[in-house]
Amino acid sequence: MSVLMSFAIFPTDKGTSVSEYVSKVVEMVSNSGFEHKLSSMSTIVETENFEQALDILNKAYIILKPFSNRVYCSVNFDIQANKPYGRINTKVSSVIDKLNKT
Repeated sequence: MSVLMSFAIFPTDKGTSVSEYVSKVVEMVSNSGFEHKLSSMSTIVETENFEQALDILNKAYIILKPFSNRVYCSVNFDIQANKPYGRINTKVSSVIDKLNKT
């Protein structure tokens, strides 16, 4: 099984720059042992099951909770039971391969 989760989570009451807080969440994701990618708009993480993805999301909230009275979170999931772990890279590679054939 492969669960791709793209999420953005940050405090809304800390001004216009929240990278200090987002970095705490990214550090947790980096230490989780799961494949992940950071982008300018979200963090993508791949887990082996849905429960692990939800656990990361919950840990992200727990990290931010002491710093903020209001936390915003946006999340998307791509869950495939019939695909092996490793899609975080193979999905992009598949598109690049098709671009190179044109």
